[in-house]
Amino acid sequence: MSRPLSPALADVRCARVAYGDRHDSIPAAIGSGTAMARLLDAARGLDPIRTAIIHPCDGNSLMGAIKAWDAGVIEPLLVGPKAKILAAAAELGVGLDGTELIDTPHSHAAAETAMALARTGKVAALMKGALHTQEILAAAVRQETGLRTERRMSHVYALDVPNHSKALFITDAAVNIAPSLADKRDIVQNAIDLCHALGIPEPKVAVLSAVETVSPKIASTVDAAALCKMAERGQITGGLVDGPLAIDNAVSGPAAVTKHIVSPVAGDADVLVVPDLVSGNLLAKQLVHLAGAKAAGLILGARVPIVVTSRSDGERSRVASCAMAQILAHYRAATLGAFLRSAAGLDPDHGPAGRR
Repeated sequence: MSRPLSPALADVRCARVAYGDRHDSIPAAIGSGTAMARLLDAARGLDPIRTAIIHPCDGNSLMGAIKAWDAGVIEPLLVGPKAKILAAAAELGVGLDGTELIDTPHSHAAAETAMALARTGKVAALMKGALHTQEILAAAVRQETGLRTERRMSHVYALDVPNHSKALFITDAAVNIAPSLADKRDIVQNAIDLCHALGIPEPKVAVLSAVETVSPKIASTVDAAALCKMAERGQITGGLVDGPLAIDNAVSGPAAVTKHIVSPVAGDADVLVVPDLVSGNLLAKQLVHLAGAKAAGLILGARVPIVVTSRSDGERSRVASCAMAQILAHYRAATLGAFLRSAAGLDPDHGPAGRR
C-alpha cells in the first residue's frame, strides 16, 4: 500500500542542515560483538545529526547530550530555560562554548519549540531532557503543530542482554498503555523498520502472551494471531511475525523444542512485541536492573526519531540511544533519496536510468 510522501519530502529539502552530506552508506549496527559497542562503532562512520535537547536542566540529561556530542553522534541544540541550563552546566563543571541554546520560559515551551524545529527540518532528531515523556508526547501528537505521520507513535527498547546471543528489541513499553490491534500493527511495523536501519534485513518478531495457543479468554493471543495473518496479507512487511509466543520459547531454542513449536521465530526472536505498556515496562526494566542489560530507547512513528531514556539511565545508554537515532535518520534520508532518484528515472552513478 502506498504512503504519502509529503512529510518526508520536507525533511529531504532540509537534509543538509540536519544530517550533513554522507547518506549513501549505512553500516550494519547490530551484528557480532556486543550490540551497544557495535551500535557505537557503526555511528562513528556517519556525520553527527543536529538534535534538539528538550529542557536539559539537570546533570544527567545535559551530560548525556554532551557525551553524545563528544562521541560525534549529535550536534546538540539546547532548548530550555537558559539560566537553569547554565546552572546545570556549572554544577557539572563543563562549558557550553560552541553549543547553540534557545531560551524558553519552561519545559512546555521547550517541547513546543523543539517540535517546530523538527517540523521545519532544522533538526533531525529530538532528545528528552529533564521533563516527563508525556510532555513531549503531548506536543508531538498535536494535529497542527506536532510531528504526526500516518503511523501510531511507539517506543522501542534496544537491549544488550548478557549471555544472550543478539540484541533484543522490546516494544511498546513507554507510550501506548493498552494498544488496540490497529495500534499493534503500527508498533510492529515501526520496530521492523528500525531493525532494517540497524542492519537486520528480516527481523524475527515474536508477539508475546502467556501461552502459545490462541484462546478467546486471553485477548493478547487473539491479537497475536491477527497480526500474523496481517503479515501474511502484506499489512505488515519486512519481517517474520509469529505468535502468540511465551517469553521462554520466543528467546530460548531449547524451550521452543521442548514445547514442540515449529517456527522460524521461536527461540531466535529479534523483536518482542508485548501485550501492553505495563508488561513491556516490567520486562525491559527487569532485564536492565536484574540481568545487567544495557538499554537504548527511541520513540518512532513521528517525523523524526525521539530519544527517550529513563531518568535512571546512565550516560552510555543516552549516547547509545542517540547513536540509534543517528543511524535511523541517515537511513531514512538515504532510502528516501534513492526512492526519489528512482522515481525521477535517475541512476545515482550514471545519470538518467539506462544511460551508460
